[in-house]
Amino acid sequence: MPDAPSIHLENVTLRRGGRRVLDAVSLAITERRVGLIGTNGSGKSSLVRLLNGLLAADEGRVTVHGLDAKAQAGELPGKVGFIFQNPDHQIIFPTVAEEVAFSLEQAGLPRREAARQAVPALARFDRAHWAERPVHALSEGEKQFLCIIAVLVMEPAVLILDEPFSSLDLPTRRRLETLVAGLPQQVILVAHELDAFALYERVIWLHEGRVAMDGPPAAVIAAYRAFAEGLA
Repeated sequence: MPDAPSIHLENVTLRRGGRRVLDAVSLAITERRVGLIGTNGSGKSSLVRLLNGLLAADEGRVTVHGLDAKAQAGELPGKVGFIFQNPDHQIIFPTVAEEVAFSLEQAGLPRREAARQAVPALARFDRAHWAERPVHALSEGEKQFLCIIAVLVMEPAVLILDEPFSSLDLPTRRRLETLVAGLPQQVILVAHELDAFALYERVIWLHEGRVAMDGPPAAVIAAYRAFAEGLA
């Protein structure tokens, strides 16, 4: 069972390539479903990469479910699952079962036991029939589904999805959204598809590395749409 959700950013500044991509950001994220929106280059992807240790803040402090993201970065992969936009950047092994077995091994199972548990793990998601399928034969949506399964078998407390639906057709996207909606984990979703946040508890709008607006999805998305229309 995941821990009670609690993510804190305290006056966090992050620089990349000499530019401030996050500028004194402070947030307390306790909701189960949180969306993150903003134009390209607003700092969204940088912010979520702070939460799993892929980036470290230059100033300020980040804590994720009790872990200091800088001092305890090595423990974050066991707490935070991360889904990238392109599944080909995440998948390592040639078959579905091997990919899932590797995740189970990363979660602490001995190699042989991880291999034995791969098919039962897939069965939990009604995908046992995928076990011997070559990954290259999967559709983009199936690859993304596999990435989510491979992360979830490690039982993280937080699931972060960084623009996971951008290359998917609408029916596939809806299936994955339904899967994510039913998860017990705290979920942070970065997406440009604003309707994806309809049932979320909170949306945070980043602009030029700062929080432009933060609150209920309807209000934040309406303000963001008006802003985006002004740029068109």
